[in-house]
Amino acid sequence: MITTENLTKQFGEKTAVDRLNLEVKEGEVYGFLGPNGAGKTTTVRILTCLISPTRGSAKVNGLDIKSQAMAIHKITGILTETPGLYENLSAERNLEIYASLYEVNDPRGQIEKYLRLLGLWEQRRDPAATFSKGMKQKLAIARTLIHEPKIVFLDEPTSALDPEAARLVRDFIADLRQEGRTIFLCTHNLDEADRLCDRIALFNSSLLTVDTPANLRTTVFGRKVVIHLRENPPQLAQSLQSIPGIKNIKPVDNKLVISLENPENTNPLIIRTLVDNGADIQFVGELRHSLEDVYLQLINQQSSL
Repeated sequence: MITTENLTKQFGEKTAVDRLNLEVKEGEVYGFLGPNGAGKTTTVRILTCLISPTRGSAKVNGLDIKSQAMAIHKITGILTETPGLYENLSAERNLEIYASLYEVNDPRGQIEKYLRLLGLWEQRRDPAATFSKGMKQKLAIARTLIHEPKIVFLDEPTSALDPEAARLVRDFIADLRQEGRTIFLCTHNLDEADRLCDRIALFNSSLLTVDTPANLRTTVFGRKVVIHLRENPPQLAQSLQSIPGIKNIKPVDNKLVISLENPENTNPLIIRTLVDNGADIQFVGELRHSLEDVYLQLINQQSSL
């Protein structure tokens, strides 16, 4: 659906995007994460044909960004971090303008559809200037979708929204996903990316890694189980040393933190061995690192190179 080959953008001496190679599959939510100034917004602007790359190439739904920009505009929608609405015009009139630009069939029906879906129908005649930040963001989402784009680019869609408005936007993104649309999501909200994205690209001018949230955790930190015990004498850890698949055992107070290749296969043998050696097991859980932990680890590794 979206492919890039050595995509590069320079502003004078600064390289904002450096030889980016990525592939976004049809129908997936693709998270694009990186620190401020990493080049995320620049990448979105290139892929939506708002600016040209310095070098390299990209295709969106098979269309070339250099020679088929108008065709790409028709099948993509973009939500920028700043809505950029016509503040003195009503919500309805804002959408009418964009429906006209995109030559939308049945503009009245489309406008009503999205204003109702986003809870703005009763305020359709109110000037956008009177809207709260969350309402403006919802109106901007309606504008993004008014022409039913196949591919939706969302740049920090919940930035600075209150929790209720942010949740509504996340729920709406989940609904778009169920419709089978391809979504390219730039966000600083790592919990949001974890919940919404099929795959995540960590990016800082160049691509660091791409994988599912679960695989990123496993790749960076491995898998660990934590066994809570009533007591934790040294012989319990020693009794586990010969079990295949255990990478490391770390006693911590009344707990054993065990690094494993495959907990599903190894846990039953660990528990049986501990019980046979007189352990009183209180409970067992998997130690889960957050996506934030993964992100910081990889960004810090890059910075130290």
